[in-house]
Amino acid sequence: MTKKNKIIYWIATLWLALGMLSTGIVQLLKVKEDVDFIIRLGYPIYFLTILGVWKILGVIAVLIPRFPLVKEWAYAGFFFAMSGAAFSHLASDSPLNEIFPSLLLLTLTVVSWYFRPADRKII
Repeated sequence: MTKKNKIIYWIATLWLALGMLSTGIVQLLKVKEDVDFIIRLGYPIYFLTILGVWKILGVIAVLIPRFPLVKEWAYAGFFFAMSGAAFSHLASDSPLNEIFPSLLLLTLTVVSWYFRPADRKII
């Protein structure tokens, strides 16, 4: 792995981890704005707990060494959660500025996954 790729990987991964951890904590705390938002999107409030727990566990999986299969599952979970969030925003006619965070985290997920070192890959 080149030095450039390693830098790209760690920048994307740390920003991804920070974004997922912060949104996961906010979802677990059920901040009023998020509760109102999730209801407006048409999801039940308990969905915040599920997403919050999964995001925090995914951050742990992506950052710890070894366990490449668990990392693949975490990346897949991040991809499904963020693409689903972006689609939910589009389907509910949310303003474009509300879709941006989901698309940013989706992009960081793909970049981090693509540039991950060989020891963090299954094959």
